[in-house]
Amino acid sequence: MNMKNQLIAAAMAMLLLFNVSSCGIMNFSNGQDKIPITMYLWDKSMAKELTPWLERQFPDIDFTFVVGYNSMDYYRDMNSRGSLPDILTCRRFSLNDTSGLADQLMDLSQTELAGTFYSCYIENNREPDGAIKWLPMCAEVDGYIANKALFEAYDIPLPTNYAEFAKACRLFEEQGVICYVNDYKTDYSCLESLQGCAIPELMSLEGTMWRAEYENETGGSQVGLDDKVWPAVFEKLEQYLKDTCAGPDDADMNFNTAKSLFLDSKAAMIRGTANDCVNIQQEYGIPCVMLPYYGETADDSWLLTYPMCQVAVNKAVETDPDKKDAVMRVLEAIFSEDGQRRFSAGSAVLSYNKTVNIELSEAFDEVKDCVASNHLYIRLASTEMFSVSLSVVWKMMNGVYDAEGAYEDFNSLLTTQKKAEDAEVILTQNTAYDYTFGEHGSPAVSSVLNTLRVGMGNDIAIGYSNLVSEPVYAGDYTTQQLSWLLAFRVAAGQAQYTGAEIRRIMEWLVNVKDDGSNPIRNKNVIPAVSGMEYTLTDNGDGTYTLGSLTIDGNPLDDDAVYSVLLLGDDNYIEAQIYCNCPMPEDLKAKRVMADYNAIVYLIEALKESGQLEAPSDYVTILH
Repeated sequence: MNMKNQLIAAAMAMLLLFNVSSCGIMNFSNGQDKIPITMYLWDKSMAKELTPWLERQFPDIDFTFVVGYNSMDYYRDMNSRGSLPDILTCRRFSLNDTSGLADQLMDLSQTELAGTFYSCYIENNREPDGAIKWLPMCAEVDGYIANKALFEAYDIPLPTNYAEFAKACRLFEEQGVICYVNDYKTDYSCLESLQGCAIPELMSLEGTMWRAEYENETGGSQVGLDDKVWPAVFEKLEQYLKDTCAGPDDADMNFNTAKSLFLDSKAAMIRGTANDCVNIQQEYGIPCVMLPYYGETADDSWLLTYPMCQVAVNKAVETDPDKKDAVMRVLEAIFSEDGQRRFSAGSAVLSYNKTVNIELSEAFDEVKDCVASNHLYIRLASTEMFSVSLSVVWKMMNGVYDAEGAYEDFNSLLTTQKKAEDAEVILTQNTAYDYTFGEHGSPAVSSVLNTLRVGMGNDIAIGYSNLVSEPVYAGDYTTQQLSWLLAFRVAAGQAQYTGAEIRRIMEWLVNVKDDGSNPIRNKNVIPAVSGMEYTLTDNGDGTYTLGSLTIDGNPLDDDAVYSVLLLGDDNYIEAQIYCNCPMPEDLKAKRVMADYNAIVYLIEALKESGQLEAPSDYVTILH
């Protein structure tokens, strides 16, 4: 090749390199160009079947799956720091809570996907300007779970309307059987009882108009309860609490106590989901069935539902046509029939999509009419609705308020201007560290792990499962913001291990097991380490093989004893529905679990250092 041709070839190569990098497409481990998409999961349960399935479906996409937090406050904080993932998911949701985020999210109203939803459900998510920013995933179904054997034993018919429901409650109580138990100690149970007992009122024209006004309130005004629908709701609740014999003792009941009473056949009904109903049948052999929240007639009964999560897309995705196309393909897959089955992972759910047909579990035998008539009420679940419902329902059960007093108190709590108190800043971080996982690991994860290891005085730290939930930002941190930095429920354990035992731990966390179980379901759970380095080989098929272990470049001493900090969620690694890779028993026996969640130790460490430690290149991926 002459000099001219060489120059032309070099120029073409540089141009190609520039085009690839400028499109935001990264070169991944198998040498093929992949489109990077970061998807935040509201909970690790999304990794049961959905995330592995998505990776198989889209080999052209480089997914980063991050287990974040089920909170709009969490996303609002990320947004305030100029950082949002490509795909967002959240379970606790209302438009009321998404204020401040709408301008940063894609409008999905004109997509083919939006057209697959029943309009009556997606309308709850419509912005004042007509945009749809959030799409509801398949529905959890909430109602009463009835022990059919107890109804038959006492010759009490299953109710078909509210009057029959109240009569059944009275008959059970006369026989010495608790008619109904509910975990009123929790905010969601109070919220669902308040709304469930009066769904016909809330679904009336006046009720839906009030809800639209409340959901679209602006930050400068608080929308209170109306004077027609909501007084009737509290009158219904007052009667409902009387009919179900709920009193002061029930106000402090948790779910485990309520469930035990039901399993022991001491209670005839319990509030729960269709999935709870199926599990009770399968695990305990109790013949049970779902019952709806009753109206005055059988034709006006309803199931209370809530999406397993809501899904939105970062508007910044629109600036990259390739990424936008990839994200929309991912969303279409998620909301397909197969995708929703993967998402629910065997749970008894319903779909809000016209194009999806999920077979009803036998748990729905008594509520098929509700499903067929689309009598599926989506709970109003703003953050303040949870907390206010808990406060007011508890006071009603303790005799503090009648219906009128409860209405007035609820309205007052809802409309009182809430003065935002400036949380105390406990750390000002000088240096930001990217979350993105590269050939030598994630800088943000490394920074946090190094900080914990140094703070807790260990020689080596090993982080597994989902450890860090966002980048390290430069700027102020409050206690809450630091809590969001570390993934939810990250447990800490310490042990004295030999170098040989550390190698076995790393083999447990990296290598595929004899039965085919893979502890690295996606690259976000490639183990992070501090105080040592390691290599692993990418086998090109979603599996990896452990290589060398070193400390400052020198081989780990098999015979030396090291103080080791282990950080992670055992269930994510060990449970069959996740990675199915139990920790070797002799190694687990040496581990002593710390008294607190790892975030407590991170905060304590930062009180001393004042800064997160700098990251290190802790892993080298070989191809």
